[in-house]
Amino acid sequence: MAKKLYVGNLAYSTTQEQIQELFAQAGEITEITLITDRDTGRPKGFGFVSMATEEGAQEAIKRFNGYQLDSRALTVNEARPREERSGGGSYGGGDRRRDNNRRDRY
Repeated sequence: MAKKLYVGNLAYSTTQEQIQELFAQAGEITEITLITDRDTGRPKGFGFVSMATEEGAQEAIKRFNGYQLDSRALTVNEARPREERSGGGSYGGGDRRRDNNRRDRY
């Protein structure tokens, strides 16, 4: 069964091809996703690599957590399930601008 890994502290210039070449040394890769900003399309400096087997995933963590790529020490560990977000809007349920304006009046 595939195992998803979190890969963090990536340089913004790191490519999917570089990640493919690196992680293929640990085992078969089923998917690579580098996260980009929704509005600008710029890389956010992290991504996910799905390894085909548990053994490949553990080997990748052992080999590449702390590994220097593009002069940056990678963070590689098991990906956690995505947390559910609650509240409305991009301000986590409240409009901070309105709250700040209200504070300024007192």
